[in-house]
Amino acid sequence: MLLSIHPEHPEPRKIQRVVEVLEKGGIIAYPTDTVYGLGCDPLNKQAVDRLYQLKGMERTKPLALICKDLADIAKYAVVENPEYRLLKRLLPGAYCFILQATREVPKLLMTKQKTVGIRVPKHAVPRAIVAALGRPLVSTTAAFEGEALIDPWTIDSMFPGLDLVLEADACGAIPTTVIDLSGGDVRVVREGAGPVDALG
Repeated sequence: MLLSIHPEHPEPRKIQRVVEVLEKGGIIAYPTDTVYGLGCDPLNKQAVDRLYQLKGMERTKPLALICKDLADIAKYAVVENPEYRLLKRLLPGAYCFILQATREVPKLLMTKQKTVGIRVPKHAVPRAIVAALGRPLVSTTAAFEGEALIDPWTIDSMFPGLDLVLEADACGAIPTTVIDLSGGDVRVVREGAGPVDALG
C-alpha cells in the first residue's frame, strides 16, 4: 500500500499512521538520503523475523538501527570521545557506523561480536518516524538480487508482504558508506554515498 508523504515536512497525521502500522508489527519501506530502506519495530520479534523472510536475508546478516540524533545513539552504542567527534561531524548523513552495542540493543539485532549498525539519515521522513515511535527503526536496504531499489512503485511490487510503502520525491540513489568503529580504529567496510575522504 502506497502512502504519499512530504519529503521535507512530513505530515504529522501520516507519520502517526506509519507509527500505528509499526506498533502492530508491520513492515514499511521508506525513503532516506541514500536509497530506500525496509524497516520495522526493533522490539517486535515477529516483525524482525518477517523482515528477514521478506528480503530473503540470512540471519547472519545484521540489521541496522535508525536513530534520531547523537543523544539517541549513545543509548544503543558505546561512543567514546574519538567516535563522538567523528559522528558529530558526519551525522546526519549518508553513513552507517558499526559500534560496540549497549544492553539496550535487542538481542535479535546484535551480532556475535556484540556490535550494532547505527544510522542518522539526512532525510526528514525516517527521522520523523523515529521521533514519533519513541525508539529506533530497524533498517536494511530495500534491495532485490543485490540491486538497491529507489522507486516506491517497484518496491511495492517486488515485496508484496510490505504493509506500507512511503512515497516521497526526494531519495538518493547510492547506498550508505559503512564504517566500522568497533575495533578502535576507522575501517571502511563499504564505500557508498558518504565521502570516504571526510573520515580523515
